[in-house]
Amino acid sequence: MSAIWWIRRDLRIDDSAALATALRLGAGSVVPVFVLDPDVLESRYHTSAERRVQFLRNGLSALDGELRRRGSRLVVRRGSPVKVLSELAATLGATSIVAERDYSPFAKRRDAEVGQALPLHLVGSTSIRPASDTTKTDGSGYAVFGAFRRAWMTLSPIVEAELVPAPLELPPIPEHTRGDELPAIQELPGFPAGPAEAQRRLDAFTQGVHAPIRSYHDDRDRMDQDGTSTLSPYLRFGMISARTAAARATRLLAEGVGAGAGRWLDELLWRDFYLQILETSPDVLRIEFNKGLRDIRWRNDPSEIAAWQQGRTGYPVIDAAMRQLAATGWMHNRARMIVASFLVKHLLVDWRVGESWFMQQLIDGDPASNNGGWQWVAGTGTDAAPYFRVFNPILQGKKFDPDGAFIRKWVPELRDVSPRFIHEPWALTPLEQSSLGVRVGAEYPERIVDLGVGRDRALEAFAASRARTR
Repeated sequence: MSAIWWIRRDLRIDDSAALATALRLGAGSVVPVFVLDPDVLESRYHTSAERRVQFLRNGLSALDGELRRRGSRLVVRRGSPVKVLSELAATLGATSIVAERDYSPFAKRRDAEVGQALPLHLVGSTSIRPASDTTKTDGSGYAVFGAFRRAWMTLSPIVEAELVPAPLELPPIPEHTRGDELPAIQELPGFPAGPAEAQRRLDAFTQGVHAPIRSYHDDRDRMDQDGTSTLSPYLRFGMISARTAAARATRLLAEGVGAGAGRWLDELLWRDFYLQILETSPDVLRIEFNKGLRDIRWRNDPSEIAAWQQGRTGYPVIDAAMRQLAATGWMHNRARMIVASFLVKHLLVDWRVGESWFMQQLIDGDPASNNGGWQWVAGTGTDAAPYFRVFNPILQGKKFDPDGAFIRKWVPELRDVSPRFIHEPWALTPLEQSSLGVRVGAEYPERIVDLGVGRDRALEAFAASRARTR
C-alpha cells in the first residue's frame, strides 16, 4: 500500500498537511509527484510568464534536493493530471492521492476530474485557513475586507505549535518509478527559489531588534526602502506556508511587537480575502464584481498601453515601477497601486488589460490576488473602495519616494535630477534640462496624458456606466 503526494502550489515539506496525510494513508510509503500540466503552463495566466515558470522550475529542483536529503526524490511528469496520476497509481498500486486544496476555477475543475477517476483527498489550503472557515452562514463570501477580517479574527489564532514539522526521513521511491528529467535551473536575479530561501526571508524580516517588521506599519509603502518581506513569490508557490507566516506574525503580536506585526498580518489576510472571493465568486476573473460598473466605455489606446508597459509615460514614478517589473518580474505593492490607477483612471484602459499584463510579467502572479488588486484599484471590485478615488502619481511619488532614489535606480536618465524636480522633470527650464542631459521629449519622454484631463474623463465614464446600469 502506498500513497501519491500530488504537489501543486505546495513546494515544501514543512507544514505540509498533504505530505503528512499521504504518509498516514500510505502507511509510511509515499511518492511525491509534480505534474507539468500543459493546460496550466499555456493558459492565459501563464502565457509569456517566463520568469514565473522558471521560478517554479527552480523550486521543483530545490524541493527535490530537500526530498533527497531525506531519502526520497521528486517524480516529475508532463501531461494531463488524470492520465499521469492514473498511470502512476496503477504502477505503484497506490490507494490514495493527496493534494493541498486550491480555489481557482481551473483548479476546482481539474480536481473534480481527477476525483471522479481516482481516490483523491484534498486537505489543507493554499490560504492560511480554508475559505469555508470565513464564509457566511449561507455559504456566500464577504464583500468587504473589514467584515472578513472580523470574522477571521474570531477564530482560534494560528500558532507555531500547530505547524506540521518536516519529516526527518522519508521512504525511498521504488526504483522502477519513472519520471521526466527535472527542469533546468536558471537563477533569477533577486529571487532564489526554494523553501530554504523562503525561511531565510521570513527570519530576516521578523527576527532581531532591527527587523523590518518592527517598522512595517510606517515603512511598507516606501518604494525607496526594503521595508517589505518580499515573500509573495514563495507564498504563491507554497515554498513557505501561509500558516507559517501568520503564526510568526501572531507570535510577534503576543510579544508586543505591535503595529508592524499587526499590519503585516492584515496584508496576509488580504491574500486570504481574495482567495475567498475567488472561491465564492469565480466570475470576478472575467467581469466586474460591481454590477454598476460593467458598462464602462474604455478607450484602450494601443500607443498609450504600450507606453505604460514600457515605462515611457513621462511620469517618473510610473516609469520606474514599470521598468522594475520588466527587469525583475516583481514590483513594490505601493507601486502596483499607482501604476494600476494610472492605467485605469488616467488612461481609461480596461483593468483586464493591466491584470493580464501583470500575470504575464509577475514572478508572484496569482489569479486571486492579482484580480483582487486590480479590481480594488479600479473601484469595480468587492471592497468598499470608491470608484472616484484616483491616485496622483506625482503626489504618490513625492510621498513614498521623497528623494527619488527609487526613480533614479530604474530611470537612469533622471539620475542627476535633484529631489526638487525628480518627480516633475518638465518643471526644469530648457537650459537646466540641457545641462543635465535629460531634455523632456528627447532623453526622457513627454507626458502622455494631462492628469486633470485623464481624471475628469475617467470619472465621467464611470459615472455614466453607473447611470446606464441602475
